[in-house]
Amino acid sequence: MLIQRLLTLGALAVALPLCAHQACAHDGTGHKGGRIADAGPYHIELVTRDRTVEVTIYDAKEKAVSPAGFKGTAILVVGGKPARVVLAPAGAGLAGEAEMPLGATPKGVVQITGPDGAAASGKFN
Repeated sequence: MLIQRLLTLGALAVALPLCAHQACAHDGTGHKGGRIADAGPYHIELVTRDRTVEVTIYDAKEKAVSPAGFKGTAILVVGGKPARVVLAPAGAGLAGEAEMPLGATPKGVVQITGPDGAAASGKFN
């Protein structure tokens, strides 16, 4: 009985980190090399290059969602000051230009509004 409990606990110890990893599989690096955050029913990927901000929207199964009808705003912290970037559909996602270089991993929030008018936001630390 003790051996059965130990085997069960051992199996849980192995399975739990794997389950946790699967539940957070969207955390980390996205399909385009950016950072991923939850935004309501979506996952959003933030990529910044110089002054350009690109946001790709994914569904719960991590498939890209058409940006048609979406709009957004990125509020990113640069040098201790907020940089507000209006995002509009461009290519496979939303994009906009900041007034200043942003760096590769700025902190901040991206808010998106879907075609149905529902808003959601994702936080990037």
